[in-house]
Amino acid sequence: MPGPPTIRPAVPDEAACLSDLAMRSKAHWGYSPEFMESCRSELTVDRKHILSDQFDYVVAVEKETVVGFYAIEAVSSTDFELEALFVEPVRIGCGIGRLLVQHAVRNVAGKGGETLLIQGDPNATKFYSAAGARHIGSRESESIPGRFLPLFQIRIEPSGLDIA
Repeated sequence: MPGPPTIRPAVPDEAACLSDLAMRSKAHWGYSPEFMESCRSELTVDRKHILSDQFDYVVAVEKETVVGFYAIEAVSSTDFELEALFVEPVRIGCGIGRLLVQHAVRNVAGKGGETLLIQGDPNATKFYSAAGARHIGSRESESIPGRFLPLFQIRIEPSGLDIA
């Protein structure tokens, strides 16, 4: 079995690849084509965001293929939000998502962050809870009015959260 994926910063030329991965990963949960189309704009990665100091896009790579990614946004000097976390559908459940969350927490800690806010897909509730996030409420979807999504938070210790 191969070792863990390589984690590295995304590059702007990967924006389309990441957008496609986000759509495949979201579709994994059995959403209708109409639902997926309504999410397309929100799931599209903008190369300007990859270049922006306000965002960090990070990819997990196996054998030169991107198998997952996350993006965090600096909301303030101490508060960050996980803007994206997607894993290639055939690799869901193999530990890549957990590896990316752990990396994101260390990334936020390294920036002096105190909290990581996560608006998750309802299908990911168990995953985020297992990854150390606390359910703190809900937030209305940007893509579908009237649909509310679970909201989680991870408190960051100065040394980073040690997630087993």
